[in-house]
Amino acid sequence: MRTFFLAPTRYGVGLTSVSLGLVRALDSLGLRVKFFKPIAQLHTMDKGPERSTRLAQRIMDHEPPTPISTARVENLLGDNKGDELMEDIVALFDEARDGAEVVVVEGLVPTRNMPYANRLNSDMAQTLNADIILVSEQGEDSLEDVADKLEIAADSFGGIKNPNMVGYILNKLSKETADKLTPDGQIQCLPEFARKDFLPLGYVSQDPALSSPRTLDIANHLGAEILHEGEMATRRVNSYTLSARTPTNMIHHLKPGNLIICPGDRDDIVLATAMAALNGVPLSGLLLTSGIGISDAVSGLCSKAIATGLPVLLSQDDSYTTATRLDRMSDELPLDDNERLEKVMNTIAENLNTRWFKKHCASLVERRLSPPAFRYSLVRRAQKARKRIVLPEGDEPRTIQAAVICQERGIAECILLGKREVIEQVARDNGFSLPEGLIIMDPESTRGRYVEPMVELRKHKGLNEPMAKAQLEDTVVLGTMMLATDEVDGLVSGAVHTTANTIRPAFQLIKPKKDAGGLVSSVFFMLLPDQVLAYGDCAVNPNPNAEQLANIAIQSADSAVAFGIEPRIAMISYSTGSSGIGEDVERVREATQLVREKRPDLIVDGPLQYDAASVESVARSKAPDSSVAGRATVFVFPDLNTGNTTYKAVQRSANVISVGPMLQGLNKPVNDLSRGALVDDIVYTIALTAIQASAEKA
Repeated sequence: MRTFFLAPTRYGVGLTSVSLGLVRALDSLGLRVKFFKPIAQLHTMDKGPERSTRLAQRIMDHEPPTPISTARVENLLGDNKGDELMEDIVALFDEARDGAEVVVVEGLVPTRNMPYANRLNSDMAQTLNADIILVSEQGEDSLEDVADKLEIAADSFGGIKNPNMVGYILNKLSKETADKLTPDGQIQCLPEFARKDFLPLGYVSQDPALSSPRTLDIANHLGAEILHEGEMATRRVNSYTLSARTPTNMIHHLKPGNLIICPGDRDDIVLATAMAALNGVPLSGLLLTSGIGISDAVSGLCSKAIATGLPVLLSQDDSYTTATRLDRMSDELPLDDNERLEKVMNTIAENLNTRWFKKHCASLVERRLSPPAFRYSLVRRAQKARKRIVLPEGDEPRTIQAAVICQERGIAECILLGKREVIEQVARDNGFSLPEGLIIMDPESTRGRYVEPMVELRKHKGLNEPMAKAQLEDTVVLGTMMLATDEVDGLVSGAVHTTANTIRPAFQLIKPKKDAGGLVSSVFFMLLPDQVLAYGDCAVNPNPNAEQLANIAIQSADSAVAFGIEPRIAMISYSTGSSGIGEDVERVREATQLVREKRPDLIVDGPLQYDAASVESVARSKAPDSSVAGRATVFVFPDLNTGNTTYKAVQRSANVISVGPMLQGLNKPVNDLSRGALVDDIVYTIALTAIQASAEKA
């Protein structure tokens, strides 16, 4: 599927018209195309609904989702919840793209009321992994200035070298300029972009007919009284004349499509207008000002002329104010002007580079999983799973707050282990309340019933009743026994406990899967700015051998698939390909071959250095024939020292959110937290655990 994000370089470029024109062009190519406007942007005179979405509804066989309101956007941004906003946008996008081959996304127009539009456009385009098309107009600028401004606008999206920055569309060009840029019908680059990969995707000439309002629209804009309706719903205003001269000196203005403006007591202008109408001139109308209508005597003389369909309007404002208000009238498409809408769409579609769009849409594109899309997917799938997750650190403030959020959002049914009075006091001290239905379980009153089952599980290791009672004093052990006896579906711990404290009981009581060769490993989901990557193993196995390293790679790839990431496995080493030798490199090379033998369905390559695995330009130099280099999504590190150091370096230096470590290879899901975990980290780990539990039961 392809996604095109249309972003304006400034106000007044005709963004909606170009967006809908692109929809028409793609539809004419036989593609299943959908339209999506993520955030509502009401214009000055609009009171709702959102104009672009409603116009799209009129021309398409589906109803795009309702955009997020500006008020909600500003509330979220004001509360520093930009991530939540992006997740909301991903949710709407998933709804909008259902059944589509191509989605056209209309961005925001920078205005005084929305100065943050450019930043949001960049965030939305990146979140949706969209191809970006800039929409601009020439105005009074030279073509050199237009090119400079396009390049400056592109900088908001990472510059024209950003692989997702595919090109530009210039709207409202003079015919002379458009002809200059399209000799023999072939679209040519602006001269400044001749040596840069920044393509012209359309040049649209200025056509007054495309922006001509109906006389009806003029009446609505001015709030004018309709003295005679005539053909006001079909006649269009191509120009207007504020008449202050005698009929002899303004008679050349009595031409088709012109709106005559004068006070009602200018009988000479009124009569001249009537005579033009009687002679078959299709004026767009007569607009009387200053609240003065036509006198009865003159009205009688004009009745036949008015009966030809001439609209007559009355404004309470004086002539100058009326003309000023007309100058400030928006040229946005009215929702009910189907004729103009069709003409605009067809004209723009005819002037787009459809050959390029056809070729571009024919090639498959992998949709990168952006961080907001990943988080949204986690939450949605967890909500569907409806699993019970035990939290042994039940009186820890972040854990309590995460449980509250999960309960309120339906992410999971959380069970806090701890004394109710302590947990309630912690909640009060931190300024939040506990929702109804949140389960609190007192370890003192519950641990006794797990003594016998625990002895049964560990009797082969010499565990007796007193030893079991002593170990069950640890709430992590207690929570693990609840999981072992199927009273809960998963466990999340580690906000105050070490990784060993969380994992050891799981090894003893839950046990590794037999089909994983007895190996338990971990994977982190690294939420980089433009996509989500999987890192394994960064938490469990200190020095895996080749067999174990191959199993870690397979487990990590399967985890990536389970959470929506297309796996391309890079087996990381300090050497790329055959450039290095040594025991460590040979171990990675052997592990790579084992993965290929065990799972021929997986794409894997190694050994690869990290930069060769992750950076396309480096990959072209170091591993030009690799199917993974430069495009890796699953990074498998050769040992714990390398993996843990790398994940923390990336996390801290690049300010990247990491979700995990998620344990792989256990019979039931147990997941560890970083002791520096934020509330959101805990929420997403709970969601992840719920999804794991759902997969285990499937």
